[in-house]
Amino acid sequence: MAEEDVTMTIAEAPAVPEEPKAETSASGTTVETVPATAGEGDAELQAKAAAQIEFYFADANLPFDKFMWTLYTKDPEHWVPIETVSSFKRMREYSARGTDWVVAALRTSTFLEVDADGKRVRRRTEVQEPKGQFERSVYAKGFPDEEPTLQKRLEDFFGKYGKTNAVRMRRTEDKKFKNSVFAEFADFATVDVFLKAEPKPTFEGKELLIMSKEAYCEMKIKEKGLTGKSANHRRELMSSGRGFNAFREMARAKSSNGSAQNKNGASAPAEKKDVYLEFMGTKLLIHQNEEGVGSVKPEDVPFVKGATLKFEGCGGDVPWSEIKNPIKEKFEGRAPFIKYARGDNSGLVGFHKALTEEEIQIVKNTVKTLNSKEITWSVPDENTEKAFQIERAQTAAKSALDSTFGNSNGRGRGRGGARGRGGRGGGRDGGRGRGGRAGAGGRDGKDKKDGKAREPGSEEVGEKRKRAVEPDGGPDVGVRGKQAPPVLQSAAKKAKTEEAAS
Repeated sequence: MAEEDVTMTIAEAPAVPEEPKAETSASGTTVETVPATAGEGDAELQAKAAAQIEFYFADANLPFDKFMWTLYTKDPEHWVPIETVSSFKRMREYSARGTDWVVAALRTSTFLEVDADGKRVRRRTEVQEPKGQFERSVYAKGFPDEEPTLQKRLEDFFGKYGKTNAVRMRRTEDKKFKNSVFAEFADFATVDVFLKAEPKPTFEGKELLIMSKEAYCEMKIKEKGLTGKSANHRRELMSSGRGFNAFREMARAKSSNGSAQNKNGASAPAEKKDVYLEFMGTKLLIHQNEEGVGSVKPEDVPFVKGATLKFEGCGGDVPWSEIKNPIKEKFEGRAPFIKYARGDNSGLVGFHKALTEEEIQIVKNTVKTLNSKEITWSVPDENTEKAFQIERAQTAAKSALDSTFGNSNGRGRGRGGARGRGGRGGGRDGGRGRGGRAGAGGRDGKDKKDGKAREPGSEEVGEKRKRAVEPDGGPDVGVRGKQAPPVLQSAAKKAKTEEAAS
């Protein structure tokens, strides 16, 4: 099973316990992997030292590095000895200047904080499980054999196309470099820039084989002739990785231990945690009102111009799938957010990023008719788009909070405020929900069949009230714990598949 083995460090016996694997700091600064240049200023060196330690604590490294995670969770307040992190291999050139020098460097960081005695360091924010790592990663092959400066050259190469979170050199079981890498970009747009670059990316004059990590996964599945469960297992393995994963370990522990119980044997009430919504590249804190409904502050919602299109001329009832499915196929399986009410002649479609002129034309060519009528596509005015994006964020916030904590009021309401057949109480109109036999949910607002909170708007058009689907609004859960590591997010990831690259 060595084929997908990856590492980000050079194979050599460490003189200290194996350190975290470093590429990029939490603040986005690429960490140097070669000795400091003679004559560099002290401030510049301290910035590099802080950036190196920032990466050890970053979401892209900390929960996936067993040694670092052990240090982080050993203390209830997540303090880690500065002396320990200073002893890591890539910190030696900095730690040689003395502990006080390293402490001074860390005090310049806005991501980390140092205790009053200058002995320990920790993150200022809670660990969040990274979103879309698999989809934001690319595969590239054709690099030269390994030598000491290669990691830095690789980071510089991918950094030309946009911000990277990690560049992982793939290795065999005996740690030999396979001349290929997985590079994780910070956003989806940069993945497109890299894969669609003209001329094609070359490394030091040599042509590369490049594709998305997802396409690479499908290619290997096809090469090995895997189907059914075997193929799905391979996809899951490649998307989640074989190495240590703190979130996966916590999920297993939670599953094996079951729910906590109080002295009377009843389930103890779940501790409320801050829930964050990742929306259009920004994490938003979800606020909960007295009725348990989640929302975000409108002023916190980022405005991404050009991420919305308007269609007109459909004239009547249009199934959501007639809009959603064709667009989803063209945008790597990412479902759009659709706002359309029964009987309307127009609607809005929201995307996960600002569209290029080429992508707008793709949408126009993909969906030319709705309800057997020719439609027109246009870019809405700025005020309309701003209001629409706030509505998207509010819908996603409500859905995220529901999927995290469930329906705590026990009303079991169906969609549109009416009761589902499996619910306890009636809706406002005393009617039934639209969710079929199980309505929109059972006693806890979840689907009876699979126990998962259903996506708002997944039903076909049939209600006058506007409903919508927000595909990229999963919650991140976590508050600094006093006795335990961060809580695992409860929103399940949906694996995506795509045709293999040839």
